[in-house]
Amino acid sequence: MAIPETPNTPKKISYKFNRTPRNLITLFSFTSTTTSSSCLQLSTSSSHSSSPSESTMDVNIKNAEAIIHKWDINAESFTRFISIFQHNREEATVFINCVTVLHRAMRFLVSNDPTSEKLAVAQRLMLIAMKRLEKEFQLILSDTREYLEPRSVSSWPSRLSWSSTDSDDERQLQISVSDVQQSSMIAISTLRLIADTMISCGYAEECIKAYKIIRKSTIDEALFHLGIQPYSSSHINKMVDASHFENHVKSWLNAVPIAVKTLFHGEKFLCDHVFTSYVAIRNSCFENSTTGALNLFTFPELIATRCKRLKSETIFVMMDLYNSISILWPEIESLFSYESVSAVKMQALSSLQKLGDSIRKVLGELESSIHKNSSKLTVSGGGIHPLSDSVMTYLSSLADYGSALNDVILDDLPFREQSPFLESYMECLSTDEISLPAVSVKLAWIILVLLCKLDGKAKFHNYVALSYLFLVNNLHFIIEKVRATKLKFILGKDWIMEHEKKLKQYVSSYESMSWNKVISCLPENSLLSPEKVRECFRRLYSTFEEIHLKQTSWIVVDEKMRDMMKASITNSLLPAYEEFYGKHLITLSEDEMCMKMLTRLSPENMANSLSELFPGTPPILRDFESSALTLSAVSLSRASRSLPMMQNKNTLIKLLRYYKSI
Repeated sequence: MAIPETPNTPKKISYKFNRTPRNLITLFSFTSTTTSSSCLQLSTSSSHSSSPSESTMDVNIKNAEAIIHKWDINAESFTRFISIFQHNREEATVFINCVTVLHRAMRFLVSNDPTSEKLAVAQRLMLIAMKRLEKEFQLILSDTREYLEPRSVSSWPSRLSWSSTDSDDERQLQISVSDVQQSSMIAISTLRLIADTMISCGYAEECIKAYKIIRKSTIDEALFHLGIQPYSSSHINKMVDASHFENHVKSWLNAVPIAVKTLFHGEKFLCDHVFTSYVAIRNSCFENSTTGALNLFTFPELIATRCKRLKSETIFVMMDLYNSISILWPEIESLFSYESVSAVKMQALSSLQKLGDSIRKVLGELESSIHKNSSKLTVSGGGIHPLSDSVMTYLSSLADYGSALNDVILDDLPFREQSPFLESYMECLSTDEISLPAVSVKLAWIILVLLCKLDGKAKFHNYVALSYLFLVNNLHFIIEKVRATKLKFILGKDWIMEHEKKLKQYVSSYESMSWNKVISCLPENSLLSPEKVRECFRRLYSTFEEIHLKQTSWIVVDEKMRDMMKASITNSLLPAYEEFYGKHLITLSEDEMCMKMLTRLSPENMANSLSELFPGTPPILRDFESSALTLSAVSLSRASRSLPMMQNKNTLIKLLRYYKSI
C-alpha cells in the first residue's frame, strides 16, 4: 500500500512528536488547528443549522468519503502505514472532523430515513475510519512507549491543565516541563482524542481491546524486569530451600515500591487521562493492566504461610515484607480503592495479617525458648552467656522495625491478656504517666524473662562472688546493647536508669562477697596484743591470697567497668590496709613468718596485685543450644501448636515477684 502523493505527505519518516511547540495547549486540542478542508467547512455550517436537510447530509457524506478513502489502510495504494497523528496534525484534524461529520449524518439518516442506501454507505465509511483510528491508537501506544512509561507520566506536574485556556499561569507551567513530559502530554492528548472519537461513534470495544492488550503487556514486562515472577505455593517451598532465597526477597523488596509508586501510579494516571469522560472504561482498563499486582502481593502471604522449615532469622525477612507493605499502604489503598480492583488491596491486607500472625508466633516461641532454656553451661570467668548475646542481638535487630513491630504486637491478643501483669512490671520502670507503646512493653518483658533466666544460671557457678560477677557482666552487656541500638528509643531512659541501679547492686554484692572478707580481717580495736595483731595479719594474708588467686582468672568484659571495679576495690581495701600496715609494722616484723608475708604483701604489692585482677576478656562462648535460642529447629507450625509458658498467669506472677526480690 503506497501513500498517495499529497502536499501533506511527509518527505522524511519520523516516529517522534515535535517536542518544541510554542504552545502546548494548542497541541492538546486538535480542534484549534485551522484548515480549509471542505469537510470541516461543511461540518461547521451544518452545526449552525437548526434543521439540516437531507441534501446537506449527502454532501457531508460525499466529502467525508474522499477524506476517509484517502487514509484507508486497506487501500491498494498504501504500501506502508504512517501515522497522520504523529506526522501531519492538520490532516489528522481534518480526518477527525470528517468522522464527526459522518457520525452526525448517520444519526440524521437513522432518525429520518433508516432504509436509505446512503446510510449503508456511511456505515462502510465509518468502519474504514474506525479501522484507521484503531491502527493509529495502537501505533501511538506502541511507538511512544518511552513517553508513556509510568515513570514519565507519574512525574507530571500536579497543576497540569487539560483545558484550552491559555492563561499566564499555564504558559509559565508549559515552560517548566521537560521535553519528555511535553512528549508525554502530546501522546496522551492524542490517545484521548482518538478514544473519545471511537467511543462516541460506538466503537468503544475496539478501542478498549487495543489499549488493554498493549498496556497489560507493557506493565507485565516492566514487572518481569523488576524480578517479579508468577508465585505459587510449590514455587515458594522450593525457593525457601534454595540458597538464593534471600535474593528473591531482596528483588521483591526493591520491586514493590517501584511497582506501586511508579508503574501502577503511572498507569492509573494514564487511564484516567486517556478515558477522562468514561469512568467505567478507565477503571476496567486499569484493572486489566494491573493484574500483576495481585501476584505481587501474593508473595508475602505465601512466605508467611507456606514455608515449612523457617529458621528463627526468617522473622527478619517477614518483618521486611511487613514493613514494606505498611509503608506503601496509603498508596495501595488509594490506587485500588474501587470495587473492580479491590482484590489487590484485600490481598495486600491479607499478606499483612498473615505476616503479623507468623511474626507473633516466632516472638512467642522466642519467649518460650528463653524460659525453657535448661543449659547448665557456666561461662569461664563469669563472662557473657551466649543466651544474653543471642537474645540481645536478636532484639536489637528487631528494634530497627520500630512502628511496624509495634503494629504487629498491638494485634497480639494473648499479649493483651498479659497486659495487667506487664503494666505492673513497667510501672516499676517508668516515672511518667504516659502509656508505653506495645512494642516497649513486649521487648521489656522478653528482657525480663532473660534476666530472670540469667539469675538462675548464675547459681551454677561455684562461688557466690563469681555468680554476682557473672550477673554484672551480663546485665552490663544488656544495658550497653540497649544504649547502643534503637532499643534505647523503645525502652526509654527510665528502663536504662532502673537497670543501672540494679547493676550497681550486683557490683556491691560482688565486692561484699569477696573483698569485704579481706577487710573484715582487719581488727576494729586498735589496742590488741602482738599475738592478736599477728593472727589478724596471717588471716588477712591467707584470705587475700586465696581470693586473689581465684579471681586472677575471673573477667570483666567491659574495659570501663573493669577499671571502675578495680578502682572501687582498691579504694575500699588499700587505705585500711595501709593504716594497719604502718601502725603494726614493727610488731609484725618481730615474727619471722610474718616478716616474709610483709615483704610479699606490702601496700605497694597489694596495689599491684589488685591491678592484675580481671586479666583478658575471652570471646563470648557459644554452644549449639543457646546461640540459636533453640529456635533453629522450631517451625512456625510447632509455634502455633505450643502455648508459650509465659502466658501462664501463675508463671507471670512468680516472675514479677522474683524480679522485684532480686
